[in-house]
Amino acid sequence: MSDFDMMDLPATLVKRLELMGMTEPTPIQKQAIPHGLNGRDVMGLAQTGTGKTAAFGIPLIAQMLELEGRPAPKSVRGLVLAPTRELATQISENLRDFAQNTPLKVAMVVGGQNINTQIKRLAPGVDLLVATPGRLLDLLDRRAVRLDAASFLVLDEADQMLDMGFIHDLRKISKLIPAERQTMLFSATMPKLMNEIAESYLNKPIRIEVSPPGKAADKVTQEVHFIAKAEKKELLKELLAKHPGERALVFGRTKHGCEKLMKDLVKAGFDAASIHGNKSQGQRDRAIEAFKSGKITVLVATDVAARGLDIPDVKFVYNYELPNVPDNYVHRIGRTARAGKDGAAIAFCAPDEMGELKDIQKTMKTSIPVASGRPWEVLEDPAKPKGRGGRGRGRGGRGGGSGGGQPQGAAKPAGAGAPGGARRRRRGGGGGGKQAAQG
Repeated sequence: MSDFDMMDLPATLVKRLELMGMTEPTPIQKQAIPHGLNGRDVMGLAQTGTGKTAAFGIPLIAQMLELEGRPAPKSVRGLVLAPTRELATQISENLRDFAQNTPLKVAMVVGGQNINTQIKRLAPGVDLLVATPGRLLDLLDRRAVRLDAASFLVLDEADQMLDMGFIHDLRKISKLIPAERQTMLFSATMPKLMNEIAESYLNKPIRIEVSPPGKAADKVTQEVHFIAKAEKKELLKELLAKHPGERALVFGRTKHGCEKLMKDLVKAGFDAASIHGNKSQGQRDRAIEAFKSGKITVLVATDVAARGLDIPDVKFVYNYELPNVPDNYVHRIGRTARAGKDGAAIAFCAPDEMGELKDIQKTMKTSIPVASGRPWEVLEDPAKPKGRGGRGRGRGGRGGGSGGGQPQGAAKPAGAGAPGGARRRRRGGGGGGKQAAQG
């Protein structure tokens, strides 16, 4: 007997979970599923890789199996909103797995796919619809779908939806869903605006928090290499060559940079592909499928893949370029050490990334162990406007500090930020913006 047997789930669903190898609920599942089954609104805080999809998917499927009849034309009975195509795809695949051999119909609509095909898919009505906000609004504008019969609403990775500017879309959508509904909201972090969302969408929710924001998965080992920017590529090739056949995710910041890095890795003999906002949905899907099947072993990506990729066999995550949003580091390394497996997260830090590293370590409340080199000094350049930060001078990095140049001004202690913080980059680089996510 599995632990799911004790949750008063339908026998068909318990059997399906056993066939999927799910016998022991994760902490977030153990706490959220009973409340979800009782019809309570749920606010769940948990990092990626902790089993959040099943935490809301299992009670959704269980309750929908008790509904009578079929959905009306163009209507949906339950709506799951996700910020990116990749996450929506993962959720819909999981929900279809849970609902296999039942009458329930699960559909997905995201940007980057033919909208006329999606209109036909929705015409008969569906039980569960997984959608990105932008494409759902497009379909609502065309009167291809109705939400007035939806009795379940799930907001997954709600913090990322806020980061990507979906707040106004969410408000429009919420007005079209009956007030009498069950709502579940799941998030990896809890920004201040989330309280407004919770008050607007949830009714006396039960709050569940299984791991503090900014905490990495327990089985992820982390390390950082202090290295000049010009030497990162050779170090990456060297490290990748040490574990041939093992899947590795490599994160960069920009679409152009990721594409160039991928082509350089292919020229060097690695089986690599890339996904970013300039890729079509078909190209992204094919790259992810090839990565899952092992046809390629290196996937170079912007933060479009920081959430939503559930590939248990990813052994290594390389932060080739550090993210300028600290929480994204946690989401990136959450792509490894999934389903109870071990994983490694390797970061490369150039002189101008010391500010980002400092912010990441502050968010995680820990210091990342040093694998090579020594922390760069961050100096203020008096020739630059105040607040833009300084350039770094090497302190024994892999290239002997050659990448830092010869800055002017007084030296600061190793690893210290320049006045006003180290130089920051404009948020949204690397295709993580709203348009890139939806197509």
